[in-house]
Amino acid sequence: MEKQGAALLSVFSNTALVLFKLIAGSIMGSVSVISEAIHSGIDLLASLVAYFSIKQARKPADSDHPFGHGKFENVSGAFEAILIFLAAAMIIYEAIKKIVKGGEVEKIEAGLLVMLISAVVNLFISSKLFKIAKKTDSVALEADAWHLFTDVFTSFGVFLGLVAIKLTHVYIIDPIIAIIVALMIIKASVDLTKKALCDLVDKSLPQSEIEIIENIIRKYSQVTSFHKLRTRKSGDRREIDVHIRMENSTTLIDAHNLCNQIENDIKSALPNSYITIHIEPEEEE
Repeated sequence: MEKQGAALLSVFSNTALVLFKLIAGSIMGSVSVISEAIHSGIDLLASLVAYFSIKQARKPADSDHPFGHGKFENVSGAFEAILIFLAAAMIIYEAIKKIVKGGEVEKIEAGLLVMLISAVVNLFISSKLFKIAKKTDSVALEADAWHLFTDVFTSFGVFLGLVAIKLTHVYIIDPIIAIIVALMIIKASVDLTKKALCDLVDKSLPQSEIEIIENIIRKYSQVTSFHKLRTRKSGDRREIDVHIRMENSTTLIDAHNLCNQIENDIKSALPNSYITIHIEPEEEE
């Protein structure tokens, strides 16, 4: 429930920021402020996707999904990354139109206030989401946190751009700032896509976690060797499969107890792990 509550908090904060930015941007005629409203609008949609994907991922395994629903979070992360990219494309389009057609920016003070509030709110919410995402190992929540954290920098960038316009009255700064914001968003989109797709295509766990698993298995002298270690992530769930060899004289009860010990050690070191151990007799010379 903690993950769902965090995602819902993101939905409420993004809804408020979209309204503030749209109103301020329309009054000012500022494409950079409107671009931030578009960015927050995409963040709102991403937050909704994250909320429902987290809710779906919590469902237990069933006949159609025997390995659980964890990958719904990974799908959500990939979808959110695509949304970010589309937002950047829309911002660049609007900025180029502004450069071609020209136009002044009015009531800059309103934009400064909105951008400052947006940066502070998103910094607070994204920090909270990062903390919970790390605690719960949630890909969807981490993606949502990155959206909002990117918004901190883009909002502050627009804030500085509006300050520059107020001081210099050079209005082309406005669409240029919007394009810079869009390029930052595209980078975030690429990074999120890579992360989400890694788990969707069953990339192995990080090398540091694999070494933890290997060291746990090696500490048991009853295990003569091991091989075919396979790992992957499904949402916040680690799936581990390994073959271990034991002396031919090992009883079934001893082998079973040893496997339980290894599983418990791995789960203590790497929470939310689902482990399958295949036992093999040591080959005779």
